[in-house]
Amino acid sequence: MIEVNNTTKAKINSKKIIKIVEAFIKFYKLKNFDVSVAIVSDKVMHDMNLTYRGLDKTTDVLSFCGLNEIIISHEQIKRQAKELKKGIESELIFILVHGLLHLIGREDNKEVLRLAMIAEGEKFLKKCGII
Repeated sequence: MIEVNNTTKAKINSKKIIKIVEAFIKFYKLKNFDVSVAIVSDKVMHDMNLTYRGLDKTTDVLSFCGLNEIIISHEQIKRQAKELKKGIESELIFILVHGLLHLIGREDNKEVLRLAMIAEGEKFLKKCGII
């Protein structure tokens, strides 16, 4: 089961999120892989980042492997999209895939790993015809 919970007032294309998660599950041949995606405010994300990572700031995405849960800050996505001169939906999709990669064990705590995750995410999006 794939669940999308938008707790913000932003208009989110939940069907597209579900389609991308389904493509990810198929691409990586994952079995019994349920995923919950929550779109939250900066305040909620800041509080969660402080609670779970000890970082007193907001972030774009948090992934909880044991729960298969991805939390995305819509406000942070908007800022990043503007900074990167990308569309908001495009940045949201990229960050969603980044969160999914964390759920299957990918790490980005070192620069080389972060760059590898970016490349892997882009490869998935291209092979599935999403970008």
